[in-house]
Amino acid sequence: MQNYDQLKNEILENINNASNLDELEKVRVTSIGKKGMLSVLMKQLGSLEPNKRKETGQKLNLIQKDILVSIGNKRNVLGKQQLDKKLENEKIDISLPVRPEATGRIHPLSRTMDEVISIFSQMGFTVAEGPDIETDYYNFTALNIPKEHPARQEHDTFYFHPDENGDRKVLRTHTSPVQIRTMENTTPPIRVIVPGRTYRSDHDATHSPMFHQCEGLVIGDNLNMGHLKGCLVDFCRVFFGVEDLPVRFRPSYFPFTEPSAEVDIGCSRKGGELKIGTGEDWLEILGSGMVNPRVLQNCGINPDQYQGFAFGMGLERIAMLKYGIPDLRPFFESDLRWMKHYGFMPFESTSIHYGAN
Repeated sequence: MQNYDQLKNEILENINNASNLDELEKVRVTSIGKKGMLSVLMKQLGSLEPNKRKETGQKLNLIQKDILVSIGNKRNVLGKQQLDKKLENEKIDISLPVRPEATGRIHPLSRTMDEVISIFSQMGFTVAEGPDIETDYYNFTALNIPKEHPARQEHDTFYFHPDENGDRKVLRTHTSPVQIRTMENTTPPIRVIVPGRTYRSDHDATHSPMFHQCEGLVIGDNLNMGHLKGCLVDFCRVFFGVEDLPVRFRPSYFPFTEPSAEVDIGCSRKGGELKIGTGEDWLEILGSGMVNPRVLQNCGINPDQYQGFAFGMGLERIAMLKYGIPDLRPFFESDLRWMKHYGFMPFESTSIHYGAN
């Protein structure tokens, strides 16, 4: 018995002297492992007399229990010491500034959409939205677009397969269907803008199968072309930041407006460089007109009581003009180099004050 107590004390001392987890594991293996000292003694119990075997077995079990408890306590101590040392050596200085390369940028298209919404919201417009997948009625018929119009052809429009009734839905070719839905569900006066995605079968440096438009619609009493011109002249001058920007309205044709007009802004192209606001050249940026009475009738609005005007512009187009972007295709290529060049810092001021000019 005296030898067992001495063995226990030696093992407990080795456990206490272990300076790291690896040393502690070696003590465990040599003491209570499969070939450890206590395991060897346990295997020898079969050769002892029954009374001696029972007494010795109980003693060895108590020693093993004390060793396991001691190893567990020591492991907790060493584990905490190891973690503290690791945290001390691997700590991060959180006072270091953020690397500028990791800062995200706002896409110029998102910036442009925010600017357009900000300007028109200060004129009293609200934002309306609608589905990207439309019926033929909302995308064409209700807007007074005739059956033979080129926009209805498959080479210009993305159609879906016919449904059980033979009708084919389309990816909307403009955001004008939202104007129809708004007039159907809203009693005048109406003053909304409709920013969103549109789709046409076209792809080159200035066209994309998917692009973004922002249209506007105003319905009310005694509205005329003067109201339309005043609204768009103010918008162009605020958006491009040119107080005396020349703006002209050129007669045109759209099925859903009558009369209709293209809107041009003054520019210069001298030396192959486009400069907005000066010079004797003109650049077309959007279409507009008074809402066709047939469109009002299609929406259940009496054209003898209410009049209105509408306009629409490509957001990529005006973004390219304002920020000097020569090609439309990189807008959708997710090139970080392009974003670093044309993008905007997240916390850069985007406040726009309508009427400041």
